[in-house]
Amino acid sequence: MTERAHAEGHADKDAGEHADGHAGVWSGSWVAERLGVGLTGDEALTGLLGLALRRNPKRAHLLVSNVLGKHVPQSPAVVYGHGVALGRRVRDLLGAEETARAVVLGYAETATGLGHSVADGLGPAPYLHSTRRPVAHVPRAGGFEESHSHATSHLLLPEDPALLAGDGPLVLVDDEFSTGNTVLNTVRALHERYPRKRYVVVALVDMRSPADAGRLDDFAREIGARVDLVTTASGTVRLPPGVLEKGQELVARHEATATEPTGPAPAAPPAGSVERVRLRWPHDVPDGGRHGFTAAHRARLEAALPAMAARIAEALPAGARRVLVLGFEELMYAPLRLAHALEQTVGADVDVRYSTTTRSPVLAVDDPGYAIRTRLVFPAHDDPADGPGERYAYNVAGGGFDAVVAVVDSAADTPALHAPDGLPARLAAHVPHVLLAVVPSYVPRPPHATERPSMLPEPLRGPDFSSYASDEVGWLLQDLSDVTLEAPTEEREEAIQSGGAHYAESLPVEYQPSEQYQDLFHAALETSAARLARAVGAVTEIVLAERSPRPVLVSLARAGTPVGVLMRRWAQFRHGLDLPHYAVSIVRGRGIDANALRWLADHHDPADVVFVDGWTGKGAITRELAAALRAFEATDGITGFDPEIAVLADPGSCVRTYGTRDDFLIPSACLNSTVSGLISRTVLRADLVGPHDFHGAKFYRELAAVDLSPDFLDAVSARFPDVTDTVDAQAKDLLSADRTPTWEGWAAVERISEEYGIHDVNLVKPGVGETTRVMLRRVPWKVLARTGAGADLDHVRLLAEQRGVPVEEVADLPYTCVGLIHPQYTRGATGADGKAVTL
Repeated sequence: MTERAHAEGHADKDAGEHADGHAGVWSGSWVAERLGVGLTGDEALTGLLGLALRRNPKRAHLLVSNVLGKHVPQSPAVVYGHGVALGRRVRDLLGAEETARAVVLGYAETATGLGHSVADGLGPAPYLHSTRRPVAHVPRAGGFEESHSHATSHLLLPEDPALLAGDGPLVLVDDEFSTGNTVLNTVRALHERYPRKRYVVVALVDMRSPADAGRLDDFAREIGARVDLVTTASGTVRLPPGVLEKGQELVARHEATATEPTGPAPAAPPAGSVERVRLRWPHDVPDGGRHGFTAAHRARLEAALPAMAARIAEALPAGARRVLVLGFEELMYAPLRLAHALEQTVGADVDVRYSTTTRSPVLAVDDPGYAIRTRLVFPAHDDPADGPGERYAYNVAGGGFDAVVAVVDSAADTPALHAPDGLPARLAAHVPHVLLAVVPSYVPRPPHATERPSMLPEPLRGPDFSSYASDEVGWLLQDLSDVTLEAPTEEREEAIQSGGAHYAESLPVEYQPSEQYQDLFHAALETSAARLARAVGAVTEIVLAERSPRPVLVSLARAGTPVGVLMRRWAQFRHGLDLPHYAVSIVRGRGIDANALRWLADHHDPADVVFVDGWTGKGAITRELAAALRAFEATDGITGFDPEIAVLADPGSCVRTYGTRDDFLIPSACLNSTVSGLISRTVLRADLVGPHDFHGAKFYRELAAVDLSPDFLDAVSARFPDVTDTVDAQAKDLLSADRTPTWEGWAAVERISEEYGIHDVNLVKPGVGETTRVMLRRVPWKVLARTGAGADLDHVRLLAEQRGVPVEEVADLPYTCVGLIHPQYTRGATGADGKAVTL
């Protein structure tokens, strides 16, 4: 049997406000007048729904909800309130005992947030929504088709396979109940695998024809189950003959004559600013119901929402009076709750609205009687399984917003998002301020994943390991000081380039600088200490402002470690903060130390972790870290680590968080262990590093007499009082600047690799720091120096002279210098003395 229930009377007063705010004008009148489409039924229908035209071969019209938060920006209290109210009515219908056994299932993409809100209204019910994003290693618990949709296939991917296996009521939530096909397909597919006695279908509006209504009754009798229906309003859509063809013709005619299909845009480049806001999303709380969302998850999210809303409020520009929180396709619930909490935080002084982007192509017509007034078009940015394509944000342009808070998940925080035609750039063309908030994508731990070690060792600290003070840094490494790992440079180079060994399986013989070279180091340090102090201060201030008020600094050993120590010292000097600081290993081609990440996740909130490095070259480590963290999420299910590296210098334009983009001499690049706490570079070798071990490194205690690590740190931090005012101004300028990475360094490296016949970007090392490493650790071929480069290259020129490496001046080089590793594989490529020879 079926039971039909819907709310009588008028919808919430805000539900009747159309996208343009024209009171008394129904936002379906334009379509109704031209195609003869009309709505009949409850008095509330025209307040709840408008009409638009699809670009869809299966259905001409689109019912546009004013209370769903998908196409029409609406008060988040109204959107959330409609879902919760439906959930409470389902709770009353089921009773306490049945409610306690119920599971709620929402439909992607449009009803993911509505379904979650209904689950909140029920109270204890776990929630799952279908998805069109397949997730590696997560088995399907079912699937079904939505025949009229632009993208039809739905997947069910619960982390807990038992979620759908119970016999309690299944509550299915969609935004509209139009033909009943989707619900019938779902129930039929699930009933075969997980039969149960009761289903409840929930929708904002029931728009079935009388014939379709009878089909649900028949189906209920066929499967021998009770099917209840709960809606806010009901009616039918009147469709005259030939409406599909007429609608397609109307869409084609308007799109052919439209001069600006994406809504009004300025002719000049985007003027709005784009900045990130750090949410500090609670650890281990899923971003939504794609893999299931439990009552325990709900409690942790509720506790964290006020603080996250406060961070967004603090990031809003002064004087903002109308703010849109914009979700992302299936990611509807997290931005809805953030918007609702923000609405409560800022009060009546700020008009907060909520909507989301979508895959669905809809015609935009700038008319008060049409539901979709403007359309922004941008490319997909979450690497969708069905390939690239257009995505849309409706009724945002021309909406009078002072700021937009764009909320995406970390899987969608990709270079495509930040491209010149990406969503933030498109928004910035129409809105003065754009804030980007990233929620970590929840990825279930695979069932075959290796068990985590029961206990990882505590970090190594000085003076037992390194010459740094014990509170300056904790090394998440294992001590391999007693193992012989060093090999002659030429042997290592041949093994590395031939593929016979990875560079992290051995260590170069530590370079012992001559007296002349040490004099150069001290002179360089004296000259650049103030410049270094300014860069340290600036990058630390950006981290504190944008990443976390109490960040956990995690240096990428070893070049990042002195920088992490200096950032920690600046935070202590300027703000009285005692920040945790660790050093971890990352290896090109092998990724970051997963056990170190596990230790960090056990001891800190991953959202507070800020990875630190010395400088960027071509951005290889930046890419390596991002890929490694994605893999770690997939294997361990631990989310929240941000792949964005904070660096002292970013000459390659690879990151957003930096102190400077100048390519200058950082004296810590001049030396190896003797400026890095007497620690070697890190080692990853299977016979030394087991599955439950940290990566390894050596402590060169025997070099204590020539250790310059404390001298370097003290020389820079001694300049902190002198540069405070300059740092404040520099940080302010950087925080307001467009720091979007351009990756121009990577492009330059690719060009140089081809121009010099190397054909391997790994053998091109751009920047002063990377060139110095080539001279100290690898077999150099030649150095390219920017014409007119001065004292920053004195030490490189000295090393080049000692090793017989030619220095070639090049005009218009984007870096101060570039080091080229010898592109031949054998020791015959060098002379007997290890000096380079010309090809």
